[in-house]
Amino acid sequence: MRLSRLFTRTSKTVPADEVAKNAQLLIQAGFIHKEMAGVYAYLPLGVKVLEKIKHIVRQEMNSIGGQEVVMTTLQPRDIWEKTDRWDDKKVDNWFKTKLANGTELGVGLTHEEPIVDAVGSYVNSYKDLPFYVFQIGNKFRNELRAKSGLLRGREFVMKDMYSFARTQEEHEEMYEKAVEAYHRVYSRLGLGEITYRTYADGGIFTPRFSDEFQTLSEVGEDTIFVDEAKKIAVNEEIMTDENLEKIGLNRDDLVERRGVEVGNTFHLETKYTDALGVQFVDENGEKQSMIMGCYGIGVSRLMGVIAEHFSDDRGLVWPEEIAPAKVYLVRIGGEGAISCADALYDELISNGVEVVYDDRDERPGAKFADSELMGIPYRVTVSDRLVDAGKYELKPRSEGDVIELTHDELLAKLG
Repeated sequence: MRLSRLFTRTSKTVPADEVAKNAQLLIQAGFIHKEMAGVYAYLPLGVKVLEKIKHIVRQEMNSIGGQEVVMTTLQPRDIWEKTDRWDDKKVDNWFKTKLANGTELGVGLTHEEPIVDAVGSYVNSYKDLPFYVFQIGNKFRNELRAKSGLLRGREFVMKDMYSFARTQEEHEEMYEKAVEAYHRVYSRLGLGEITYRTYADGGIFTPRFSDEFQTLSEVGEDTIFVDEAKKIAVNEEIMTDENLEKIGLNRDDLVERRGVEVGNTFHLETKYTDALGVQFVDENGEKQSMIMGCYGIGVSRLMGVIAEHFSDDRGLVWPEEIAPAKVYLVRIGGEGAISCADALYDELISNGVEVVYDDRDERPGAKFADSELMGIPYRVTVSDRLVDAGKYELKPRSEGDVIELTHDELLAKLG
């Protein structure tokens, strides 16, 4: 990726209509473009980050046997009427539309009903169970106050997964397996130490407690109470002595913190499968209800949370696993530097190292500033002086001093 060919540009100006740091930095660095409040387009560098987050999520869902699907955005009214949710006042942030013939449709808010409807066409026997189905795609919610950049949007990218089990015991095992996969996702994203499984209200999904996954952040909208020793938390909305007793927590052990919800899991039981008449035949030939769980991860919200958490006064500081590239290659000088930098760029690419190559005719200070704003993990500089010395300059974005390395030392360092 040569910056001379990239259509986007960085900006020194903080967007006047954005108060959230994640949106400010991502717009300034050229990762996203704001279409309207709560709706953002992802530009080439932003797509790379978003796809790497998706890749991590997808790997961990696959690791527990998840089967990936792509469901439709447009949803028929009738399946939502079967679960009494089409006119449910609790579902107050739903975009709805109509076909030319007047038929009403829902616009992808969530997918419990469509998933169950699809599963019902294929699952009949106990031998077909258990399994997980998941998708990664855009969701649409008519938020009254879309704010906080990618942390709360009207259109956003989400991973939603659904489990189908034969018995309550089987469901509980599947549920905990999914929770463990969630912890692995957050750990790989660099958020594991500050993300807590948090007991919360089940909302429109279940009368049981749900599990939120809350990442500690000063910009968080939720107040949670954390038991740091047990590594679990409770959302303020259910903070009663009775609930604490059910969960097994002592109020004196809890510390009040702010958090951003980056995922959630719910016990759906048989609510949706029963309503849509989707059952299975057991070993005795008897029809039984399928027990469901659902599991959401805010993929685009995670990108915003990481931008908030991994940043400083100079710009973004991406964790290496999701950075748009590993190396920001800076070229300074005449023909000798140009030839050397071009050769290094080709060599790194051929070795599987992703590179953003700043081959623009710009002053060095501007190139260094852009490398820091974009948050690429390593900056490598090629200059006439360094070429004469047979060295390259390496500077980690997160921490560490500038060091000079030979060609072989540099390749070894960059893997």
